[in-house]
Amino acid sequence: MPELGNDLSPATIAVTAGRPPREPDAALNPPITMASTYVATGDVEYGRFGNPTWTAFEDVLGRLEGGRALAFSSGMAAATTVLDLVGQGAGVVAPRHAYNGTVMALGDLESRGRLHSRLVDIADTAAVTAAMEADPDCALLWIESPTNPALELADIPALADAAHALGVRVVVDNTFATPLAQQPLSLGADIVVHSATKFLSGHSDVVLGALVTADPEGDEVHTALKGRRDLAGAIPGPFETWLALRGLRTLHVRLERAQANAAEIARRLADHPAVAEVRYPGFGAIVAPVLAGGAPAGDLLTRHTRLWVHATSLGGVESTLERRRRWKAEPATIPEGLVRLSVGIEDVEDLWADLAQALEAADGVTHGG
Repeated sequence: MPELGNDLSPATIAVTAGRPPREPDAALNPPITMASTYVATGDVEYGRFGNPTWTAFEDVLGRLEGGRALAFSSGMAAATTVLDLVGQGAGVVAPRHAYNGTVMALGDLESRGRLHSRLVDIADTAAVTAAMEADPDCALLWIESPTNPALELADIPALADAAHALGVRVVVDNTFATPLAQQPLSLGADIVVHSATKFLSGHSDVVLGALVTADPEGDEVHTALKGRRDLAGAIPGPFETWLALRGLRTLHVRLERAQANAAEIARRLADHPAVAEVRYPGFGAIVAPVLAGGAPAGDLLTRHTRLWVHATSLGGVESTLERRRRWKAEPATIPEGLVRLSVGIEDVEDLWADLAQALEAADGVTHGG
């Protein structure tokens, strides 16, 4: 059977990569390999070092991102593995608005004297560059774009160039954009982080993380990250990885529908009297309206929806929402009335009807209704 070429579109790669060889009576899908032990003298030897189910998932994600992927037990397991590469006492520059777990991990490491961090407005390229230049021990630039939950965009190529000129490694959390909207490795990043729990898996039933590195021969970064995964045991379960792989197969069609819904929801929110501001970067399925009535209005909104689910996390086929400042660790620079909407694949008219009736309750806070 001839091999597929390397000029396939991402939608085709998502469907075709990571498949078993096309042999008579072969299964189309890779099996779930439930094994802790392998026969000796092979490449794996033990279940902490590898699994064919991981390999299939890593093949698909790696090809979508243009590099080599490693699956982890969670997004935070992947993120903290990257932070393990930062030397003792070295510096990290990271977004002030970012996934709470990432910021909290940095704070924990700083409190124990492992490293020091500077939190910056990642959309201000000059300020980010200045923060790296001001720290002679800076070793890592962490980028989110769009940021969670403020939806700010970073100039990844400019920041990567500035970081590399200073000898600083560049990491991009690509969870919100997914590799269908941007491929950070092609923009200059050294490592890409995913919470595969979100859009990649897409069905709110998996906790999984991943890292992707560029693919030169004998990549030292990939080897170091895999070594940390092997040693710390931050490995995913085969069943979870298989579910994530199954989710990847439909990423392009799910995201196409969710993104179309999100754009229309953002457009309608902009005209609603209960909404003071709408944050939407123009792509992706996350929209963040800021309600004029602040925290009370945001809480009312989340309590009055019937179709939208009040829940944390995001990226599933179902639409969810939450007021982010309900979490104590959320930065004070995030508006009290910001509600993060993860727009799913339901009919957009149903989504809007439910949101509109809930906004009427929220609007009462602002206008005394």
